[in-house]
Amino acid sequence: MRQMLLIFAAALFFINAQAQSTNPKYDKQLADSLGGDDYGMKLYVLVILKTGTNTSASKQLTDSLFRGHLENINRLAAENKLVVAGPLKKNEKAYRGIFILDVRSIAEAKELLKTDPAVEQKLLDAELFEWYGSAALPVYLKQHEKIEKKSF
Repeated sequence: MRQMLLIFAAALFFINAQAQSTNPKYDKQLADSLGGDDYGMKLYVLVILKTGTNTSASKQLTDSLFRGHLENINRLAAENKLVVAGPLKKNEKAYRGIFILDVRSIAEAKELLKTDPAVEQKLLDAELFEWYGSAALPVYLKQHEKIEKKSF
C-alpha cells in the first residue's frame, strides 16, 4: 500500500511538472517590459461607467462634458494609462461603457477619473474592480491605430 502511494505521489508530481513547462515562445524581455508575471498576466483596474445621478444638465453642458470625456480618453490612452475604452449597448442596468486602466490600484484609478469631466459632473458614475488580465493588452492599441479609418 505504501509503495502504491509513493508511485501515485510521484506520478502526480511528474504530471504537475509537465503541466508547468516553460513556453518555448516566451520572450522575457517583452514580458518584463509589459510588467507580466510568470503567466504573462498583470493587474489592471476595470471601470464600468453607468448613467450618473446628474439628470438635469442642459444639452449644451452635456455635449460639452462628453466632448471633454472623449478628449480625456484620448489623453489617458496617449499616456499609456488607458488600454481599453468603449461604449456598451443600451441595457437594463444603465451601464454606458468600460475602461481598463493600466494602474496598480483602485486609488490610482480614482485619481485618473477625477480628470474626466463627465464623471466629475456626475453625468457618469463609475464602479471600479481589480482585474487580472494579459500583460500584452496595452500593445493592441498600436495595432488599432493601423485599422482605425476614423477617430472620435
